[in-house]
Amino acid sequence: MSTSPAPIALFVYNRPDHVLRTISALQANPLARKSPLYVFSDGPNGSQDIAAVQAVRRIVKSVTGFDEIVVRHQPKNLGLAQSIIAGVTELSAAYGHVIVLEDDLVVAPGFLTFMNQALQRYEHEPRVMQVSGYMFPVERPKRLGQTFFCRVPTSWGWATWARAWERLSLDSTQMLESLRSPERREAFNLNGAYPYFEHLIQQAEGKLDVWGVRWYASMFTAGGLCLYPGQSLVQNIGMDGTGMHCGRSSDFDVELSVCETWKLPDRVQESAPAFEAIRSFLIGLRAQKRTGAIVDLVSRLRHAAGRMKRAITSAG
Repeated sequence: MSTSPAPIALFVYNRPDHVLRTISALQANPLARKSPLYVFSDGPNGSQDIAAVQAVRRIVKSVTGFDEIVVRHQPKNLGLAQSIIAGVTELSAAYGHVIVLEDDLVVAPGFLTFMNQALQRYEHEPRVMQVSGYMFPVERPKRLGQTFFCRVPTSWGWATWARAWERLSLDSTQMLESLRSPERREAFNLNGAYPYFEHLIQQAEGKLDVWGVRWYASMFTAGGLCLYPGQSLVQNIGMDGTGMHCGRSSDFDVELSVCETWKLPDRVQESAPAFEAIRSFLIGLRAQKRTGAIVDLVSRLRHAAGRMKRAITSAG
């Protein structure tokens, strides 16, 4: 693998303000000027998106600060899943590795350094299949160390190698068969922390169109691991109600790392404390959502009862 910085694949759609922040943060990375940037601009999904897509394309057309900039305009709407699968497949095959970002991610100044350091270090480690720039806001993160491995990948600022991406299976039904045993399914769901298996079923049934759960299933069946930083190098700014796939939430907000160098693990094995920390975070998140749903249901029932009482009183 070349010692030159890895190419960056940036997937954009219809949020010009977010794109400006994403690109500005990338430009602040010391390695940006040595990194090729490929921008994949998806086509509008209806007339209501045309103006915003055009605004984004005007922005990326004028971008500077990278080794080279290649912009790919998709005339029709592919959707995020198909766009990422195609773009990552193309660049990983051409370069042997790729760094992946979407248009609602703000990265720390050390993001590209961390990604390239990890890509170089684990180039020939078959179990290491992804590098994550995002780290969940878990409790007491310092106890996990500066870097660690975990089985579950993230999709907010990440990198991979052609050797790993070639193992991606797009056949959700086949993946489900390999996870049918209760033990495998439980491990895939992080011991009940998150319903990844159920999401894979929905993907197989055509009720979801996502790439992330298929990539995780491919990694899991291959015994793959993802390298994490102890403190996040990526902040998702898209959970403000403007995204296609995410609602409004602050649950995943983080404080960005200011690190410039990292000690990477010598042993390629999952960190038990990190696994439990991420698992506990996801369990807590699901519990919050269930509590919120119950509170919302009770509130709606009370409002309905109040309306009924007023209607009865008025009728009397």
